[in-house]
Amino acid sequence: MPTWTCRPEREGDAPAVRAVNLAAFPTAAEADLVEALRRDPVAWVEGLSMLAVDAQGAPVGHALLTRCRGDGHDALALAPCAVLPDRQRQGAGAAAIDAVLDAARARGENLVVVLGHPGYYPRFGFVPASRYGIRAPFDVPDEALMALPLDPQRPVPQGTIVYPPAFGV
Repeated sequence: MPTWTCRPEREGDAPAVRAVNLAAFPTAAEADLVEALRRDPVAWVEGLSMLAVDAQGAPVGHALLTRCRGDGHDALALAPCAVLPDRQRQGAGAAAIDAVLDAARARGENLVVVLGHPGYYPRFGFVPASRYGIRAPFDVPDEALMALPLDPQRPVPQGTIVYPPAFGV
């Protein structure tokens, strides 16, 4: 398995981030979502768009945390996460997710939610959000909406997640 270097997105990376998301998903929806979130000054949190790069410094993976709310308190939503198809299953996505979660912890963030595959995200510490009284603003299987408290000393916000407008929910 390769060892991946991760770094925050910086000026000029937007086309590479879009390319990774376009390659990883069957439609442009996720790539368009990233661009819409980038334009939203409330949702976008500088330093929480993380790239996994190869030995030449080319982006191969991307993980994004943006501001959402839970019970009137700040939280973060993990979405999307993408890896170039020829680099999938080599740890680039996990490296980007670990790095962006570490960056959020370092910023003093308290909670991350993700709507995703219940067989994948628990490896990062995510558990069903319902354990904390957190729910989605739409119908979703209980095991698919997950939460990760980043600071065990702080209370976990409860209630319905309010996503940024770019999510369209």
